[in-house]
Amino acid sequence: MSGEQENRPAALRDWAVAVKALTEGEQILVLRKGGIAEETRDFKLISDAFYLLPAYEHQKPELLKEAYRGGIEEALAGWNPEMGTVRVGAYAEAVADIEIRDQEALDRIREFHIWTDAFAEERLKWKRSKPLHLLLLRVYAADEPLEIPMLPSYSGCKSWVSLEEESLGFRPDWKPVLDDQAFARERDAVIAALGL
Repeated sequence: MSGEQENRPAALRDWAVAVKALTEGEQILVLRKGGIAEETRDFKLISDAFYLLPAYEHQKPELLKEAYRGGIEEALAGWNPEMGTVRVGAYAEAVADIEIRDQEALDRIREFHIWTDAFAEERLKWKRSKPLHLLLLRVYAADEPLEIPMLPSYSGCKSWVSLEEESLGFRPDWKPVLDDQAFARERDAVIAALGL
């Protein structure tokens, strides 16, 4: 992000169903390689703290494990593109950025995310020379999501956007999705699975 954008709150775009899983404590990680429209051509963690901005493009039930396929319908239920707004109900802090470079490492974390093995493998193989970034996230949720204008700059195949809502700021009433012990257990389980 450049100049003026750096002073604005950052948001990581991900499928609405993935944001839902993070907000409900069903997973604490995202897998990122970067979007087609990425400025740097690959994924880079630009901020240790950011909002989670639900994206509605490219979501397909067959790319999710069966137990999570209904989540797409639920995530879409609260979305009305004609309203011209988007709900932001989660804030995250990245506690680790781990590079996944091979199928064996990816297989070790299969139980910790909502995507099918085939889709996770597809993400790993895309831009083969670049690593897949596994971000471990401490997620905070708001009792009432913030509704902000859905600007054209928030769309497209990119990981990061700068939110123009200066009033967003992290709010103390946003509570951790998982308590300290539950989060530590999940984090330690992912790290142990990767042998780190």
